[in-house]
Amino acid sequence: MSEAVLAARDLSLSFGAIKALDRVSFSVHAHELLSIIGPNGAGKSSLLNCLSGFYRPQEGRVSFLGQDVTRLPVHRYAALGIGRTFQGIQTYASMSVRENILCGFHTRMKGGLFSGLLYFGPGRREEDAFVREAEEIIEFLELEELRHAPVGELPYGLRKRVDLGRALAMRPKVLIMDEPMAGMNPEEKSDLARYILDIKEGRRIPVVLVEHDMDVVMDISDRVMVMEWGRSIAEGRPEAVRSDPRVVQAYLGDAG
Repeated sequence: MSEAVLAARDLSLSFGAIKALDRVSFSVHAHELLSIIGPNGAGKSSLLNCLSGFYRPQEGRVSFLGQDVTRLPVHRYAALGIGRTFQGIQTYASMSVRENILCGFHTRMKGGLFSGLLYFGPGRREEDAFVREAEEIIEFLELEELRHAPVGELPYGLRKRVDLGRALAMRPKVLIMDEPMAGMNPEEKSDLARYILDIKEGRRIPVVLVEHDMDVVMDISDRVMVMEWGRSIAEGRPEAVRSDPRVVQAYLGDAG
């Protein structure tokens, strides 16, 4: 556990008679991209919700940078540096691209209400610093020409990119992504895959990715974990997982 950035040990979670997670264990290390795959109902989203504090497992624990965070309030996860994007778009449609990204800095604000209202001294310096960093994220995501455009007027793929920018504004130490490419066309998927790799390799942020596009998963992942009915049934390098008979039977099919 001490060597992992984020780790789960023996997580179990039930909703009535339904066992969403059954003693699931995994870890992600620095500068690593771990993908989690499996059929619908395998427990992938339940696992991500436990990792980011939205669900509390009945058994097991979640460790972040060696600290047991299993029972912390959900807002503490973001403050510690566990970033998260969701399946659906979580942007503010009437706000601009830059304003949406600036919303991601809220967990890092240090100025109080008084300095914020009067906009002087520390409050102004902090906001200026956030604006500069937001501009760096906009440049990284190649959104310069759209910085002042209302997000609600952008195509789906660009809105997902803005959502990613807001997660980066938190300056996460690990980034959890739940099906970020759902609904995207091939060109949008290719662009987002490139940004995810840049986040891992250039910004050196480990990534936990749930994704259904097997071509993307096998191409960009360092390791892959496969889930079925709340259990982890295989884990390893992409090429090893792709040829695992249990994975072929459970998920990939004969053509996988």
